[in-house]
Amino acid sequence: MPHIRFLAMPTAIARTYQAGGLDAYGHKPERRISDGDSIPCRHCLCNVEKGAEYLILAHRPFSNLQPYAETGPIFLHAKECARHPETEATPEMFLTSQTMMVRGYSEDQRIVYGTGTVVPSDQIAETAAALLERPGIAFVHLRSARNNCFQCRIERR
Repeated sequence: MPHIRFLAMPTAIARTYQAGGLDAYGHKPERRISDGDSIPCRHCLCNVEKGAEYLILAHRPFSNLQPYAETGPIFLHAKECARHPETEATPEMFLTSQTMMVRGYSEDQRIVYGTGTVVPSDQIAETAAALLERPGIAFVHLRSARNNCFQCRIERR
């Protein structure tokens, strides 16, 4: 089984949004105050603390436009936060959900059909590693099982 690494949103992208940069739809991120209930920041991979300001924005975690380049809403701390370190272990934030979706993508960033599956949170790393063993899968996205929101990217180490 290949070694994997969980990759949070790159810092340069997070800082652009935090500085008021436009989202994937050309809009300024919306600002809200967290009620402390499951507002997962895609940069530090922690929930935004109650009373802290956060951003809601449209994010496209792909390098180019094409039919499979999904765009969707994400949350991000409004103030700068430290990027979650690359790790082989499933980040703690994802273990608090009952289930998550993993989906494989090809080198040209297309969905590899038949790879999307909803798994218990304690099987995320094992499932992603198994997908990355398959020919034609270059990376995996971890997504919300309920809302399909992008959470992070998983690659071979």
